[in-house]
Amino acid sequence: MPKRPDPNKGNNPLRQVAVLSGIAIEMGVIIYLAARGGMWLDDHYGMEKRLFTAGCTILGVALSLWVVLRQIRRFNP
Repeated sequence: MPKRPDPNKGNNPLRQVAVLSGIAIEMGVIIYLAARGGMWLDDHYGMEKRLFTAGCTILGVALSLWVVLRQIRRFNP
């Protein structure tokens, strides 16, 4: 009788897809929230050049990359 793969192990393809999809969604949410926060700051302080939006978006991209790299190290199938 062939052995069934253990669903708790990391080599389950469906689990891998779910984890990677979650990482992508988390990255998008972080960048989106950072950009919206920058837009709010620009509107709140009356900035014409949208400097807070640019800065917060860049900060959001850096933060999301850090989170993704940390999760991929932990994932490592």
